[in-house]
Amino acid sequence: MSKDTSSENLRAELKNLADTLEEVLSSSTDKSKGELDKKLRQKARVALDISREKLGDSGKYLAQTTREAAQKADGYVRDNPWHGVGIGAAIGLAIGMLISWR
Repeated sequence: MSKDTSSENLRAELKNLADTLEEVLSSSTDKSKGELDKKLRQKARVALDISREKLGDSGKYLAQTTREAAQKADGYVRDNPWHGVGIGAAIGLAIGMLISWR
């Protein structure tokens, strides 16, 4: 699952939620208040449950890929310690230069 796919899924879920709420609100003219409340609660609960499930899956995937990247970086630094020192120094130098330009 790529970053673009996750953001597209999130946009689709939010659009679906907005469409559902718009539909319920637009149908309020021909329904009694009790029917409207019940329908609104049911549709909102379903949309919320689906969104939570999809966002939870995205979070799990993001956590897993972050852990894998951290493990790979740790392995690389352990195998090549001087490369790690050089990369750290270069990043520190770049940050120092950016701060000094202010």
